[in-house]
Amino acid sequence: MGTQGKQRVPRAIREQQMLDAAVATFAKRGYRAASMDEIAVAAGVSKPLVYLYLNSKDELFSACIRREADALKAAIRSAVEPGAAADHQLWSGLLAFFEHTAAHPDGWAILYSQARTVGEPFAEEVAAMRAEIAEFVRVLIAAASADAGCDPALADREVAALAHALVGAAESLAGWGAANPARDAANSGRENAATLMNFAWSGLADLMHGRRWEPSPR
Repeated sequence: MGTQGKQRVPRAIREQQMLDAAVATFAKRGYRAASMDEIAVAAGVSKPLVYLYLNSKDELFSACIRREADALKAAIRSAVEPGAAADHQLWSGLLAFFEHTAAHPDGWAILYSQARTVGEPFAEEVAAMRAEIAEFVRVLIAAASADAGCDPALADREVAALAHALVGAAESLAGWGAANPARDAANSGRENAATLMNFAWSGLADLMHGRRWEPSPR
């Protein structure tokens, strides 16, 4: 009786294996230093197969960015419970962001470090992801301000500015956390989320109730 041949790996699974290998390689070596040979070896496939599935190094890197960005956005959106209290929604979103980036350091390195420094069109793809997250946060802050009967002085432009500031702070803190890992790695994401929540929410709560900081006269 003849031996049974190896079962063919479905294209979708094989492609994800290649992306897993590419994300790890790009995160470790950087976009320019990483080679398609290294990625193929890490994925356990031939280099021609990588080119057949993903066409070029540029397209492979773009596919990595899109996958990691989609996963991060999905984690944030799925964590925020519609109808929950404003502070709970913001906390849930921050916690999801920090836990996801802590659990996927290679993916975060692609988005935060690699794609931004390589240049276009990769930086543009990350900017689009950032804008989408900032808009999501803007909606949360706007809803919170409406629920609190916010001072009308907190105009749409200021809400948008606050959302971008909060997203920028979260990105910076996640980058710092990656470079300065906590002793308890399992709780590092929660610690970072709590740090930023304490920093941001106290100020937001005052602002929403008209208690605005003003510089004292000299």
